Amino acid sequence: MNDNCEFTNLFRKLWQDHIQWTRSFIISTAADLGDLQYVTKRLLRNPTDFYNALKPHYGEEKARRFEKLLTDHLLIASRLVKSAKAGDSETANEERRKWYSNADQIARFLANINPYWSENQWKIMLHEHLKLTEDEATNRLMGQYAKDIALYDIIEDQALMMADYMAKGIKRQFD
Repeated sequence: MNDNCEFTNLFRKLWQDHIQWTRSFIISTAADLGDLQYVTKRLLRNPTDFYNALKPHYGEEKARRFEKLLTDHLLIASRLVKSAKAGDSETANEERRKWYSNADQIARFLANINPYWSENQWKIMLHEHLKLTEDEATNRLMGQYAKDIALYDIIEDQALMMADYMAKGIKRQFD
């Protein structure tokens, strides 16, 4: 396995990319920017980047499963932001329910592939991630830019916590 710092930094980069490109998607959607298709394409590369990082440890099948679950996570989030922007609260509520269900599926999957990852701990972290991301999008859509930016600092810290938890679990399992 790579040196500890390099290994941890790989997962920190993956989770930071995840939140950074999610943020870019939210901003591009809220402001109807012309870069939305490019931002979306880059955001949807993140699950494949995770696949590439997980495959050497968990093999093709498990890495693909995580890639699919994370892709679903992003597609659901996209529909949630778009429906919220359109004022379609019924669709937003349905997408929110799917989003949390997907987070629970991710938590369950991760706990099943690594004995050092707790399903409950992943649920707590992923649910917090969803709440923070939705609050970020809501503030952006409402033009509350100072709150949106301040919230992003919290989102960064929380993503780094998930990255460290993921990296430590893999190191413990395979060292």
